[in-house]
Amino acid sequence: METLGPIGAEIVEVSGDENELIKAVADADAIYGKGRPRISARVIEAGKKLKVVSLGSVGVDSVDVDVATRLGIPVTNVPDTFIEEVADHAMTLILASWRRLVVQDQMVRKGEWTKARPHLYQFPRLMGMTLGFISFGHVARAVAKRAAPFGFQMLAYDPYIEELVMSDYGVQPVGYDELLQRSDIVSMHAPGTKDAHHLMKEQHFRQMKKTALFVNTGRGSTVDEPAMIKALQEGWIAGAGLDVLETEPVGHNNPLLGMDNVILTAHVASASSRFDPARKRRVGAELALVLGGKWPRACVNPMVLEKSKLQRWQPFSMERGPGN
Repeated sequence: METLGPIGAEIVEVSGDENELIKAVADADAIYGKGRPRISARVIEAGKKLKVVSLGSVGVDSVDVDVATRLGIPVTNVPDTFIEEVADHAMTLILASWRRLVVQDQMVRKGEWTKARPHLYQFPRLMGMTLGFISFGHVARAVAKRAAPFGFQMLAYDPYIEELVMSDYGVQPVGYDELLQRSDIVSMHAPGTKDAHHLMKEQHFRQMKKTALFVNTGRGSTVDEPAMIKALQEGWIAGAGLDVLETEPVGHNNPLLGMDNVILTAHVASASSRFDPARKRRVGAELALVLGGKWPRACVNPMVLEKSKLQRWQPFSMERGPGN
């Protein structure tokens, strides 16, 4: 309301399913989506006065962006707000998975103190290992900064990023197959787009080293989860550190819950004490810009702006760049 109050905007909270949202959006000028219910084609088409859809997240898979684009409605996100938190979490999963932290903790609690050190004798030290990034946006770059002092060799696959950008971070650009075959740890950072859906399938897990680990702080939809489970059960890969899953919340019968070579967190990588205030301020600013006839700072479907009557504005302080 710091930015919406001065323009006389009113927030109406909606609870319920898609049908409730459809009823509520009929007279709305804007939607602030929180992930559920999904802002579907039906919802967007019902908003006859709709000018903008804003999300307080990096990912935009909870919105039918194609329909919004067709109707000339900008969709905004917050691509640069929680980079440091997610990078910290990714690095935590990398280190904890490599040093088998959860298993070590369990050994101590079970009184198996003498087994702990021999357990780690079978794994190499971290220095000199190869870390591969699938997608090299803001988060992956921040992880690369954190990983460099540990002595990693680093690779990245991202057909949308210039090779010189990767080189600036000490990261070697490679093809997808080469990254999977060479990496000791594969870190997934691809967004939940159609192009990235099931980017990791069975054939890709089969290409990885049997000693390799898979870490995902991007989106669960980028991974064929049954294939990953099979890879872990049959030993194609050694383990995984996962903040995101294909179905969330995780079902009680998901085999991942019973695997001691898997570390799971509840899609919390971006969480910190600044999370809610920061994203709400950013969303409020985006909504106020569009409702005031100006371009938003971050628009995931910028082609609609070229055809719109929104005015260009000159930012005085901002971060720009691709998303996750």
